[in-house]
Amino acid sequence: MTYPRRNRRWRLLFAPPRRGTENMARDMALLRRARDTDEAVFAVYGWISPTLSLGRNQRAKGCYDLDLMRTAGVDVVRRPTGGRALLHNREVTYSVTARVETGDSLRDSCNRINTILLNGLGKLGVQASVAAPHTRAPRPTDAPCFATPARGELIAGGRKLVGSAQWREDGALLQHGSILIENDQSMIAMFARGSTDAAPIPLPATLADTLGRTPTSHEIACALFDAVRDREDGDAIPLDESEVRSLSLAELPRFENELWTWRR
Repeated sequence: MTYPRRNRRWRLLFAPPRRGTENMARDMALLRRARDTDEAVFAVYGWISPTLSLGRNQRAKGCYDLDLMRTAGVDVVRRPTGGRALLHNREVTYSVTARVETGDSLRDSCNRINTILLNGLGKLGVQASVAAPHTRAPRPTDAPCFATPARGELIAGGRKLVGSAQWREDGALLQHGSILIENDQSMIAMFARGSTDAAPIPLPATLADTLGRTPTSHEIACALFDAVRDREDGDAIPLDESEVRSLSLAELPRFENELWTWRR
């Protein structure tokens, strides 16, 4: 489906790798900024060390071997958005923040963002599509995010390639997600205390497998930013991370708080 351009300014942020808490704080800061400025931001970023991110309402307390994770050098953070556990390591993360338009449903905004993602992936040479409408979103269990695609997520060759989730607050939205470059999601099972899934977990799609090569984060970011210019704002310009630093610092304590990380 083709969506008409809106009279909205977009900014583009390619952030260097940060700690998980800093990445989540910056995403929430961008949500606040979108509400106050009416500028949308498409951000692409990485993680300074392997990090397990937990969905907002995912049951996690007592589900993971924290000593084993520390030994393996894996950090933990809880996302402000929903969904299930995801390992951020051999992937690139995107986020979109924008003010919610009147009458703009969750599905509408997800579909609009998907058009950007599909356009950008196409520029890389990846033929992706949207998961079938009848595919229901899984419950927020301790199963990995990339085990199965939820309705509206992006797949390649029938397998999940992009995992996304959206949160809305005070008239603005944050959608962020992970695009797998290579597959290391099976590591999540190593840290889980038991498994609720008896069946083998299907392998997700990856950019490396699909393209036959390993694209860089910068290459992926450039393709996605070009897609923003194609689909939303031909005059989209960069945003420097320093422009949201003070807002990010204000959000940081929440994500560094163990009571938030292990709240359920």
